[in-house]
Amino acid sequence: MRSGKQSAEPTGREALIEAARALFAERGIEGVSIRELGRAADQRNNNAVQYHFGNREALLLAVLAPHNQRVGARRAALLDEVEAETAPSTRSLASALVRPSAAMLEDAAGRNYLRIVAELIADPVNLRRQGPFDDTELGRWDRLAKRLMAETTLPLHRRFSAMNLCFSELGRRARARRRGDHRLFVSDLLDLVTGLLSAEVSGETLGLLGERERDHDATATPPARTPRARAKRS
Repeated sequence: MRSGKQSAEPTGREALIEAARALFAERGIEGVSIRELGRAADQRNNNAVQYHFGNREALLLAVLAPHNQRVGARRAALLDEVEAETAPSTRSLASALVRPSAAMLEDAAGRNYLRIVAELIADPVNLRRQGPFDDTELGRWDRLAKRLMAETTLPLHRRFSAMNLCFSELGRRARARRRGDHRLFVSDLLDLVTGLLSAEVSGETLGLLGERERDHDATATPPARTPRARAKRS
């Protein structure tokens, strides 16, 4: 009969997830080999990752999934509040981006999660490694921000800049050795994101945007004529 201590030990799958969370955070998603992950999880089988998950991508998703659910639930609640407002403020929108993820600073597993997410957000291609972006609460935030932000800011992709700022700063905070009261850090980060989302587009930037659009139109390849269109013209 197994003792309570033995039954409380993590399974091979759980041990791999815990090891991957720590190593991905410390050395980067591609910075640790599959065999190293197995050794860190005390797995004798060199193919333990493939056996339990199939590949590195599936292991990464398993590392992120429980935290994504917690953050997503918090973000959904704040987005509901923003959408219920008659005239949502930019700070409310920024809060729905910053606060749900900032709550993960309170424990070691959450801080490791934030370091991994910071790496993913830094590269839009990596964002796809979390699964379909549009189906997430972060994707919902992006769509809401697009509706609420000034038209002049949309070609500048400031929504992605806001996400990048938010998660890079959270990742930096998660790496810091001094981890005490995070309230000042979170409030200041919220100010920064609000400022980025609401910053006025200068006349110089608008002029350069117009110049880019004109250059694009001038170099665009005209659509090919169909046989019917050529015959009609002749």
